[in-house]
Order: sequence, then structure tokens, then C-alpha cells
Amino acid sequence: MDFPQSRQPFYHEIKKTPIDLGKAALCIALEEYPDLDIDAYLQRLDCYAEDVAQQLPQERYPLRVINTLNSYLFETLKFQGNQENYYDPKNSFLNEVLERRVGIPITLSVVYLELAKRLEFPMVGVGMPGHFIIRPEFKDAGIFVDAFNGGEVLFPEDCERRLTQIYGRPISLQPEFLEPVSSDKILVRMLTNLKAIYIAQQEISKALAAIERILLLAPNAVLELRDRGLIYYQSGQAIAASQDLERYLSLRPDAPDASTIQRILGRLEQ
Repeated sequence: MDFPQSRQPFYHEIKKTPIDLGKAALCIALEEYPDLDIDAYLQRLDCYAEDVAQQLPQERYPLRVINTLNSYLFETLKFQGNQENYYDPKNSFLNEVLERRVGIPITLSVVYLELAKRLEFPMVGVGMPGHFIIRPEFKDAGIFVDAFNGGEVLFPEDCERRLTQIYGRPISLQPEFLEPVSSDKILVRMLTNLKAIYIAQQEISKALAAIERILLLAPNAVLELRDRGLIYYQSGQAIAASQDLERYLSLRPDAPDASTIQRILGRLEQ
């Protein structure tokens, strides 16, 4: 594969079954922190889990485990959501989240999921629109955990209220909003956040690197193909731009922007 050496560990991790979410998330940070000691951060998560295990009651009822995790992460270690600087890219790098103990919903959820995994307490990520939460992986558990808000325990009606707060208008909770998401989709969402931040900051090369890693996880992610093609076009890489934009149209011939993309392809042919 033709990509930077710092991306190779990420590529190898995402090809494993199952994906080690914590390790793969740390591999995302390698392109920003090439000297990152991944094993040291994995050992830190191991130590956190050992501390929690010593505090757990003998009977591990779900709410007791959640309350113990919440007390340790958010009261003892003081992890918290970064309300003041939400769009700081450091919030999307798991090593920075572990160092600074602040993050965004998805990275704080990854910390929580990694501890739960080490405690053999099954939990899954839930990718609601605009907000990421987690829940115990038990049939009809009916409760969710908001790691961004101190591990607040939510019921479905609370999730609906949270979405209404986020969007500033009434949002009707759809069943698919609460469906579990796989590790690869969590990684895609982390990288999508990074991409959006870098585009807003006009750091196009870093945005491109995020897109390329998304496409390693989801080769037919049509919007990522389009966006990479447009970046190639703007940077004068005509052949690469044509390949991506043509593939985008082949996968989405009825796209709303199809006529615009066709015009760009016409210019590239000239």
C-alpha cells in the first residue's frame, strides 16, 4: 500500500478481526505524534481497569459496574468533556485525551469502552446524530451512558431530550439512532471529526490524511471519494482527481452535485 510509514500500523490494526478499538484509535494519532508509545497508553488503560476491578462489588450488576466506572473516571481521575474548546483536534486523539483527561463524546466513550472491555463488562457505542453515547450490551438493558457529561445514565426519553438540546429544535427519537455501532464505524466517526476540524482550520493536507484513512476503513464511502477528488483537483493533481470523481459518479450517478462534478471532470479532461 502506498501511504506514509506512520499510517502502516493503523492499516494493519484495522485489518485484524476483531479490531482492537483502543489500539487502532491510538494508531490514528501516529501521524500527528510519530514518536507515540502506543504500548504505554494501552498499559495505562490496563492500570485504570485494575483499579476499577478492585473497587467493584462482588455482584456485578450493570448499574453497580457503571456507577463504579463513573466514580473512578469522572470523580477520581476527573475526566470531563471539553466544553470550552470542543473543536480542538487534540480532543480526537486518544493519547491526548488520556494525558489531559478531557475530550469529546466519542473519545471519552472509547476510554469508557476500553475499561469496560478489560473488566469483561460488555458495552457498545451508540452513534446518535450529533452525539455519541454508550450502553451495556445486554438484551433490553434500556439504559445509556453519556461519557461527555460525567457518565450520566440516560433512558431513551433522555436521549431524545439530549438531541433536542443539541439541535435546538424538537427531534423525534428514531430506533436507528440507538443502534450499536461497530469498531470500524467508531474509527470512521473519529476521523470524520478530525477531517471537519482540519477543513475548518484550512489544514488541507491533514484533512486529506483523515479522508485517506476513512477510505481504508470504508473504500466506497462516496462523499469521502468526492471530497478527496475535490482536494486533488484544487491542488492540481488531475489524474488522481479524475479517478476519484469518476468513481464517485459511478457509485452515485443521481447525486445532487452530479452536474457540478461533471463540469469539473470536463475541465480536467481539457
